[in-house]
Amino acid sequence: MSAIVLELWRYPVKSLLGERLEAIEVEARGLQGDRRFAVTDRHGKFGSGKTTRRFRLLPGLFDLRARIEGERALVTLPDGRELHVGDPRLDRFVSARYGDDLRLVEESSFSYHDAAPLHLLTTASLSWLQARLPGSEVDRRRFRPNILLDVAGSRLVEDGWVGQRFALGGAVVRIRERAERCVMTTNSQDELSQDPAILAAVTKLNDVCLGVFATVEQPGTIRVGDELTIVD
Repeated sequence: MSAIVLELWRYPVKSLLGERLEAIEVEARGLQGDRRFAVTDRHGKFGSGKTTRRFRLLPGLFDLRARIEGERALVTLPDGRELHVGDPRLDRFVSARYGDDLRLVEESSFSYHDAAPLHLLTTASLSWLQARLPGSEVDRRRFRPNILLDVAGSRLVEDGWVGQRFALGGAVVRIRERAERCVMTTNSQDELSQDPAILAAVTKLNDVCLGVFATVEQPGTIRVGDELTIVD
């Protein structure tokens, strides 16, 4: 089986849109700068597209996009303005948008990742789901992978990787578990419309899972075009 890195994605601010990269350093906590910041409220809940014990629903966070330039994380607002995290104007913007005291806070002792440092997804799994949802746009952006791997065919290939170690560029990762999906996969972003059928199908057909989560056993650089290879 051939699995080649097709795309790399980093999300500097949790639950905002992110940036596509050609190469990235991978550290023990994941892609360098990934989920480094989060929108938080006065109770410490993270802004998200869902409501749970840990998350607070803030509709429309996908209208904002984050990227890293040098040492700074920058957020692009719906009107095209770009403000860096730490700028009081950015905190005032999100507070006014949602009618509450909100601010963007950097990760400290508590990880901003949901389940694991890395999320991997294959084109084969996307093809598998698209074949079962011909009326939907099964776009990889809905699932927010860090690493999209090009794998021929239409099958849930990465489900069989759980427990295995792989070399990926200069890094070594271990696949820990399948990635459980949530309502954020159904939310609109850019030209993609709201589509509850996405989560309903994943729930019914594959126990709410698509893609896999991984931990980093050896830091290194990953580039588009690198091949995923099994490590004994």
